[in-house]
Amino acid sequence: MIVLGIDPGYGIVGWGVVDYRQNHFTTLGYGAITTPSDMDFNERLKVIYDDLKSIITRFSPDTASVEKLYFQNNQKTAINVAEARGVILLALKQSGLSIGEYTPLQVKSAVVGYGKAEKKQVQEMTKRILNLSEIPKPDDTADALALAIAHSHSIRTI
Repeated sequence: MIVLGIDPGYGIVGWGVVDYRQNHFTTLGYGAITTPSDMDFNERLKVIYDDLKSIITRFSPDTASVEKLYFQNNQKTAINVAEARGVILLALKQSGLSIGEYTPLQVKSAVVGYGKAEKKQVQEMTKRILNLSEIPKPDDTADALALAIAHSHSIRTI
């Protein structure tokens, strides 16, 4: 099963694709969709949509995993992330993908086994589980791969 993990944002959208078969992970690709802060916000959403559709076409995932939004102090940022997340969900659904949504606590539990794990612990376990030589950068990319791992584990138990 090929799983696409997405860490939503509007400046940086982390993505990671893994193939999960017989309790074994193979990393197929990862990276970040970035948009410049001086770009018109609606244009940023279009870039995110177009780039994500290209990633979906390139890797042909069977399913996708997206981080659920959680409370942020800056309401303007939260609204913009929510709008970007909406565009991401639209691209995934238009591509016919089923979508798993996970909170950071759920991802930490799935990857590390402890819901209050530190970000560095999650990144290190992601690196180990995927047999990577280093922790993927930016952090959003490592988070997206952790989301793909969490979704793979969730589907396995269904």
